[in-house]
Amino acid sequence: MQNFDWKKLQNGSDIRGVALEGIPGESVNLTPEIAKILGQAFISWLEKKLGKSASKLIISLGRDSRLSGPDLLAATSEGISLLGSTVYNFEIASTPAMFMSTINPDLSCDGAIMLTASHLPFNRNGLKFFTKNGGLNKGDITEILNLAENNNFPVGTEKGNIKDYDFISVYSEGLVKKVREGVNHTENFEQPLKGLKIIVDAGNGAGGFYAEKVLKPLGADTEGSQFLDPDGTFPNHIPNPENEEAMESICRAVIDNKADFGIIFDTDVDRGAAVDNFGKELNRNRLIALISATILKEHPGSTIVTDSITSDGLSEFITQELNGVHHRFRRGYKNVINEAIRLNNEGQESWLAIETSGHGAMKENYFLDDGAYLVTKLLIKLANCQQEGKNLAEFIAKLQEPEESQEFRVKINTESFQDYGNQVIEKLKEFVITQDDWQLVPNNYEGVRISCCSGDENGWLLLRLSLHDPVIPLNVESNVSGGVKKIANRVLEFLKDFDALDLTAFHVL
Repeated sequence: MQNFDWKKLQNGSDIRGVALEGIPGESVNLTPEIAKILGQAFISWLEKKLGKSASKLIISLGRDSRLSGPDLLAATSEGISLLGSTVYNFEIASTPAMFMSTINPDLSCDGAIMLTASHLPFNRNGLKFFTKNGGLNKGDITEILNLAENNNFPVGTEKGNIKDYDFISVYSEGLVKKVREGVNHTENFEQPLKGLKIIVDAGNGAGGFYAEKVLKPLGADTEGSQFLDPDGTFPNHIPNPENEEAMESICRAVIDNKADFGIIFDTDVDRGAAVDNFGKELNRNRLIALISATILKEHPGSTIVTDSITSDGLSEFITQELNGVHHRFRRGYKNVINEAIRLNNEGQESWLAIETSGHGAMKENYFLDDGAYLVTKLLIKLANCQQEGKNLAEFIAKLQEPEESQEFRVKINTESFQDYGNQVIEKLKEFVITQDDWQLVPNNYEGVRISCCSGDENGWLLLRLSLHDPVIPLNVESNVSGGVKKIANRVLEFLKDFDALDLTAFHVL
């Protein structure tokens, strides 16, 4: 693998690459041979971390529905087994299920690998790594890539076994048990969702199991569920709860089928969102509000950690209506999760860390970002509402939502884009001081957040640097019609002084 740039495969705490030809300008850099070496690098990393020889290690492997998945999984399994480690092959699985295999007493895997690239295009793929302590962090991935680059792995004296295992059924049984015990239905304990019509949209990703293995055993009517079969061409819509077309599809399905609830997952089921019986999205701020209402009833006064682009209305709802604490942190699901863990370690009780993207992690579930578990918590609330003659929308009726909301992604055309982007942010902080009706928001952990106080703006903006790309995203919300345009135009005038910025994102104004 001489001259191969392993560092290009790192995407924060994941590995991502191009696995198939098909998109102009994108050359394949995640081949079966590369996957094989990465699997062996993970074994080498685990040997050092756990103090166990390769022949004593047990690793589980799973994949989503991507076309490149079978070949990459086979190569990864073969590479690991050559070092003498035992492999459990789960085939189609979810990212959260892979972690659960490391703490399942019947398997007790030392590590787990999920082959997925989440909602990215069909030609991409990647690897997510887990141990009993959770998902690996950015520094761990760097170490694994360094080991892969050295590619010096001793072959075992005996090849490890590769065993097929239906773990998604085991994982599903855990969710079924969670609902039964959570609802504790006095008349129908086994099927507490009986009488409810619940539709699942898996987007042809890995989440189709939820309808068959979770909802049906609980008594739900799942007729009208769509795109449950795995298909790596994703022929119907992008499996992504943030995608407008995807959300329109599940909302329409709920209305057309007169369903009580709709569920949508991303490709590998670490993100989820929902739709109420009126066909209205329970996504982004609304999803966070609803799950916060659930968590704060169970743990009054605790802290909800969110990412930086949540609305002012959500913050007021958490603090004033639910009597909780809202801790708005940085973008990136690992950032949000790690911050909640940090707060708990320092004595500040936090049971929920959640991004507007749909990544939601709970203390009661190992702070694992698990879309299926998140939705399962909502189902318990839905079943309880049914018994009480209520609906879920009542719980977030007082959530104040913005009149307008928009994101502008401003590209940075320079090699040192991070330094340049940070300079822009610092200059904006200085500029705000000169504006009578703009105020810096305190306790801000990412970029610059500004409260826009005039009557014709009445909102806020956040300018931050993208986690991985040469982009400065600008998020703007307003409580009045036309407010976003006024705020964005003022930012546009400020940004015109920076030659390396591509301002075409503002052409929609």
